[in-house]
Amino acid sequence: MTHGTQRAPAAGYAVGMGRPTLWHLPVSHYSEKVRWALALKRVEHVRHAPPPGPHMAVALALTRGRQATLPVLRLDGRRIGDSTAIIAALEDAYPDPPLYPADPQERRRALALEDDFDEQLGPAVRQGVFNALASDPETFSRVAATGAPAPLARLGGALGAYARLFTAVRWKASDAQAATRAWAAIRTALDRLERELGDREYLVGDRFTIADLTAAALLYPVALPPGAPVSRETLPGGLDRLDAELGDRPGLRWVAEIYRRHRRPEAAGQGLEPR
Repeated sequence: MTHGTQRAPAAGYAVGMGRPTLWHLPVSHYSEKVRWALALKRVEHVRHAPPPGPHMAVALALTRGRQATLPVLRLDGRRIGDSTAIIAALEDAYPDPPLYPADPQERRRALALEDDFDEQLGPAVRQGVFNALASDPETFSRVAATGAPAPLARLGGALGAYARLFTAVRWKASDAQAATRAWAAIRTALDRLERELGDREYLVGDRFTIADLTAAALLYPVALPPGAPVSRETLPGGLDRLDAELGDRPGLRWVAEIYRRHRRPEAAGQGLEPR
């Protein structure tokens, strides 16, 4: 199926099925990738944010065992897991503005970059950042509260302790050797990003595409730009290790600029969180 060729439904709704619904983790960079696409396309939708840990059971139930992670989007009667598949479906249902280039060669390149960042960069960022957080319990508690439902957020240090335990079991966040490999992979990905960009503003062609969105969203936990789910403004004094690991990379400055230009603030009602 060719993406971006269908007419957009009126009023931001999926055809015939009511408002789309997103299950997500607020601090997740893969969830941020999908939220960004929804905001860019002005898709009105409902959001659910299950607690970390139980979210895996929610994802499995929603996708009938196909996916144990979030995000999952219900769109036009389908429950779609995986950020790449979700954005492909959004391109079909809401083609304007397009995230896929019209030129076939540029489209192949943009999708290849999306896939590479998803598979190589995304897991490394998660591993590296959770490891950095594990050595800073106070900051970890603040980050955990950012992504937790209100009753859990009030648990403070207890929530942080649970988050450290969960990430240590799920993603080996306390494994120093795994963290070393993760930071090496992040630096390699930044090398590639900076090489692909050269002196250009965008990764593919002369406009914002899925390649730029993916790279910026997946790098947000290390760049911490204004407008991201967690930023330096919302996390004062935390994650000093990120600066020690990466320094002032051009690729991280590019992430901040892409957020400034293209991370559209969400309009009232666009992403409703049920109370």
